[in-house]
Amino acid sequence: MLPSIESLRCFVAASRLLNFRAAARAVALTPAAFGQRIKQLEEQLGAPLFSRTTRRMQLTEPGLALLPVANRCLAAAAECVRVGEGGGLAPMDLVVGTRHELGLSWLLPQVDDLVARFPWMQLHLYFGSGPDLLLRVRTLAIDCAITSTLLSDPKLDSFRVHREDYVFVGSVALLARTPLSRPEHAARHALIDAETSLPLFRYFREAPQGGDRCRFARIVAMGTIEAIRQRVLASAGVAVLPRYLVAPDLAEGRMKRIFPRVELLHDYFRLVFRADDPRRTIFEALAGAMGGVPLR
Repeated sequence: MLPSIESLRCFVAASRLLNFRAAARAVALTPAAFGQRIKQLEEQLGAPLFSRTTRRMQLTEPGLALLPVANRCLAAAAECVRVGEGGGLAPMDLVVGTRHELGLSWLLPQVDDLVARFPWMQLHLYFGSGPDLLLRVRTLAIDCAITSTLLSDPKLDSFRVHREDYVFVGSVALLARTPLSRPEHAARHALIDAETSLPLFRYFREAPQGGDRCRFARIVAMGTIEAIRQRVLASAGVAVLPRYLVAPDLAEGRMKRIFPRVELLHDYFRLVFRADDPRRTIFEALAGAMGGVPLR
C-alpha cells in the first residue's frame, strides 16, 4: 500500500518543525489525528521516522532519507492539481539528438523559435551519429532524435519531419581531369562514404536507373557527411551526399552532379522516440514545428 499524500504532508511538517503539536496545528489536525498519520506512515514503511526524548525530537536515518522524496511527491501532487485546473504543461527538459551538420545548420537556428512556441520546454541538444542516436533514444539517454537512419527496432517509433534528397557529386576540378560519365570510369575514382557498408551510395546503387555497375578503385570511410563534403571539394573522391548540404556548392560551381539523369532514392528525416514514451503528442507537435523550417 502506498503512503497517502496527507501522511507525507504531516511527515514534512513534523520534519520542518520537529514538534508534533506545532506540526499538527500547521496542517489543521488534532494532535491525536496527526500522531496517527505519522504512526501509519512508519508502519507502511517499516521503519521509525523520528526519535523522541523528553527534551528533543529528531529525524532518524530512514526519516532523513524519506524527506527529499516526500518533498518531491508533494510537489508532484501540487503539479497534478495545477494541470487539472488548466495550468498547461509543466516545465520539461527535452534532449533532442541530431548529427553535427544538420544540428548546426538547421536545428540550432530554430531553438529560440521552438522554445517560444513551446514555452514549457527547456530544449537541450546532443550531437552524434545515426546509430549512436538510435541507441541513446532506446536506452533513454536522450528523449528523441532527428535522423534519417533506417528504423528496424520495434521499440522505436517516429514522425516524419522532412524529405531528404540525395545527389551523386564530384568536384568540378576532379571531373574535368578524370571524367566519370560511364560506369567503367569508376575504376579511376575513389568513392567516399560514411562507412564501408556504403549507407549513402545505396541511394544511387538501389535507384531504378542506378544499379551496381560502378567498380571504384577504392572506398574511403569518412564518418560524417561534412567530412565527406570536404574531401569531395578537395578532389579526393566522389560521393553521394544530401542535396541540401551541397546545394551551394552546386550553385556556385564547386561541385557537379554525376549521372544527372539518374533519379536517386530519397529518404526522410524523422523525429525518433521510444514507442512506449507517453509524450507521443509532444513529439508529434515538435516534429510538425520543425517540419516548417526548410533544410539548410
